Amino acid sequence: QVRVVESGGGLVQAGDSLRLSCAASGRTVSSSQALGWFRQAPGKEREFVAAIWLSAGSTNYADSVKARFTVSRDNAKNTYSLLMNNLKPEDTARYYCAVSTLTYKIPNYYYAARGYDYWGQGTQVTVSS
Repeated sequence: QVRVVESGGGLVQAGDSLRLSCAASGRTVSSSQALGWFRQAPGKEREFVAAIWLSAGSTNYADSVKARFTVSRDNAKNTYSLLMNNLKPEDTARYYCAVSTLTYKIPNYYYAARGYDYWGQGTQVTVSS
């Protein structure tokens, strides 16, 4: 089992920055494949934001956040961060952290919610214009 807890959401103005944190714990975390960030706005489907492969440390981002968002690992705190710069009103959503213990040959599976088997409760990010 893996426990996933997000934190760091809030209300900010357009152009501001915000850092979300994700704490993943459990005996299978070390053997998990990827950690992903997703977001879901009211009335919309959950969409991929970013992912980090846990062994290689490589990352990938949705086009809508590329060059503004950065996902990284904080080894000292054993957490994963999503640094969001130059936030826009369209970034308003509930942000979820998820862990995938599943192995796929095709990386694209990690860019969809169905590719992850453990989820946090989410944290709300609201960006005012």
